[in-house]
Amino acid sequence: MTTQAVPMTVLRALWSARSWRALLHVLTGAPAGFAAGLLVLGLPVLVWYGAFHTVPVASRSIGDATSAVTLTALAVITPVTLLWCVQALSAVQRGRFRVVLGTDIPAPSRAELGSRLWLEGRWLQWLMVEWRDPATWRQLAYHLLSLVTGIAGAALVVAALAPALAAVVMVARGDSGLGMIVLALAGVLAAPWVARGVAFADEQAGRALLGPSRTEALTERVETLARSRSDIIAATDAERRRIERDLHDGAQQRLVSLAMKLGMARADLDGVPEPARLAIEQAHDEAVQALAELRDLVRGLHPAVIDDRGLDAALSGIAARSPVPVRLRVDAGRRCSPTIEAVAYFVVSEALANVAKHAEATRAEVTVALSGDRLRVAVTDDGRGGAVFGAGTGLRGLAQRAGAVDGTMTVDSPVGGPTTITVELPCES
Repeated sequence: MTTQAVPMTVLRALWSARSWRALLHVLTGAPAGFAAGLLVLGLPVLVWYGAFHTVPVASRSIGDATSAVTLTALAVITPVTLLWCVQALSAVQRGRFRVVLGTDIPAPSRAELGSRLWLEGRWLQWLMVEWRDPATWRQLAYHLLSLVTGIAGAALVVAALAPALAAVVMVARGDSGLGMIVLALAGVLAAPWVARGVAFADEQAGRALLGPSRTEALTERVETLARSRSDIIAATDAERRRIERDLHDGAQQRLVSLAMKLGMARADLDGVPEPARLAIEQAHDEAVQALAELRDLVRGLHPAVIDDRGLDAALSGIAARSPVPVRLRVDAGRRCSPTIEAVAYFVVSEALANVAKHAEATRAEVTVALSGDRLRVAVTDDGRGGAVFGAGTGLRGLAQRAGAVDGTMTVDSPVGGPTTITVELPCES
């Protein structure tokens, strides 16, 4: 910033909307901080002070049992009331930041356990969960801090403007002094910057104490990303199913009809000129080949047999089409979610394709079993081994498919074989 720009910046702060918002925030911070301090600090002290002075008197006329019950009730009621005050005051303060400064401070994420306990009527346990939450203590610390900072911040701004008020009074009385006027101008010019500084400090304290901590924010972000990823995977799987149905019911049926008609025409070529006969035969061969490629494409998008007959039948089809003899054992018990079954299908399909291309194996074995809430898929071959995880696009693709649904993959492939690829998938994902 140049030397000439500094005076203009100082003067511009006098009518800047940011300065007025900061001034309003500071001036409202004093009563807000005083009210917060009174409730979270003065109310419990007042209640217990009154209790310890009135209960002994009442116990002499009613009995010591009543005294014990009263103190026990206060021991429960006071934390509940204080907790509600802290949460209500935090909402008010976050609203003040949002309305006055335009700063949105998100509320800390409440524990799902606490909410469930409250709804189930287990209020004592709910109270313990809430008071164990670090966010409750951070908010309580802010309200205690605001009792000091709110009043001190407002006092600083008032102190900066006080010479100007005094100068106005002196001018009205006709007793104007150059020194007071200079001091008043300096205070007026400094007041917006003082207000901005106090508001900035209060904003930083509010973000740190009224909002979620960095760990909580990162945890919530991870959970949000995990939900988004699950939604994307589900949407992708649904889109694959839609495309598979459209191709199966549309283009595939048309190709089947075309291949059948060309086949019938090819069977009755008596008297047809040689060029026409060759054209029909070539058209029939190409239609059959196109139909086979389309079926492979449809099967690669989403095997409809999984929806109709389950994972066992779908994997049986893969094993039957494999050029390497495959022994298949499926003991899944209950069915997993469609997305997980589709991932398991493609893992086995790609693993057997890699076996046929690279392993030089004479046989392979596929085992699928459900252990707890994890679906375990193992593909073993008696090939030459030496497969290194991440070295080829085939293994990388398998790992990516498993990782997309929070699954894991391990590769055991010593030189000379055998090779075992094990994938574990969360069944309910």
